[in-house]
This record gives sequence, C-alpha cells and structure tokens, in this order.
Amino acid sequence: MEAQSIVALTFDDGPNPEITLPLLEICAEYEIPASFFVVGERISRETAGTVKKAFLQGCEICNHSFSHPDMSKLSGEEIAEQVQKTSELVREITGSLPRFFRPPYIAVSEEMFRLIHMPFIAGFGAEDYNPAVSAKERVRRILSQVRDGAVILLHDAAGNTQTVDAVRELIPALLARGYRFVTVSELFAEKGITPQTHIIYSYAEQTSMYAENTG
Repeated sequence: MEAQSIVALTFDDGPNPEITLPLLEICAEYEIPASFFVVGERISRETAGTVKKAFLQGCEICNHSFSHPDMSKLSGEEIAEQVQKTSELVREITGSLPRFFRPPYIAVSEEMFRLIHMPFIAGFGAEDYNPAVSAKERVRRILSQVRDGAVILLHDAAGNTQTVDAVRELIPALLARGYRFVTVSELFAEKGITPQTHIIYSYAEQTSMYAENTG
C-alpha cells in the first residue's frame, strides 16, 4: 500500500484576526493543521489570542522576523534582534520557541545562515499578496504545482480575503486528491529528514542549496 501524500499549508505575515481567524475556522472544519509564520510586531495584546488559538488548535507557530525587512541587508546585530524578539514573543504565548524561520521576501545572506539557528523555509505560492490574482486563480496555481512533501506558501495579511476564499476551495480539493495536511515539523519528521543549514526548503527533501543557487 502506497504512503499517503502529505503537504504543509503555511501562512505568512500575521497575526491579523480578521483573516487569521476565518482561516482557523476553515482548518477546524476539516480538522487539519496549518503553520503560521508570524511577524513579531503584529503580535499585541489584541492579537496574541489569535496566535494562542492557532497553537491550541494544533497549528505550528513559526518565525517570520519582527518587522519584515529585507534581512539580507541588515547587520548581524539587527538580524539577531529580528529573530530573537519574535521567537521570545512566540515562547511567551506557546511555551516553546519556533522551530522554523521564513526569511521576508525569501532574501537571505551568509550572515543570516550563520546567525539564525533554525531551518529556512520557503515554499511555493500563488502570488496571493497581489489583489489582482483572483481566489480561483490562486487555487489553480497551487493545484498545478503541488506534490508530495510540498510546503504551500500563502498569506494571512490584513485584508487578504481572497486567500480565505481560496483556502475554502483549496483544502477540499487537496483532500479529494488524497493529500493529508501536516505541520512543517510533521512534514520533515514523516519524511525522515533532518533539516540542514544553507538550504531553503520548499519541499521536504534535500534540495535547494543556497550556495548552489547563488553561484
């Protein structure tokens, strides 16, 4: 019997309750987890409850920097601060530090790899940060690229209602194709892969070496 294909559904740029909470409701409806890469400065007294709800629902909370800068242009001290401040906020809410980091704009540097002691996650998406890309087109793009072990990259940024609409269609479509949803941690664990440094992962496999990609 073949193993079931698995996929990690991830969201960047939250928490934003008006978008994140509807996404959590959809996930709860289908009893699946997601992974949220949060921006530290968007965690406040008003939004911390949204992060807590995601965590208690079985979702994974990951690090997406504190203020979403191009970190490849920052000093070592600034890089460390961007990561540490967000990780501490996540620990205050969940009781544990994030295990994964997604660089803003997927912009990286050797200094970032040296200072950030978490695996780097990218993923494939649908340009869902662009309002001109319709919900149906977002679904079409994801379904055309998805395969076993993939990380889907979407955004729960403020005002991104089209991604809520897209996810409402995307999840049952993937379930119908036989996919099972897991967190990013579960994705690597189930594939038997220990994430390495100098790799930006879009799939749970040993590819996308940063050194190779930058020539």
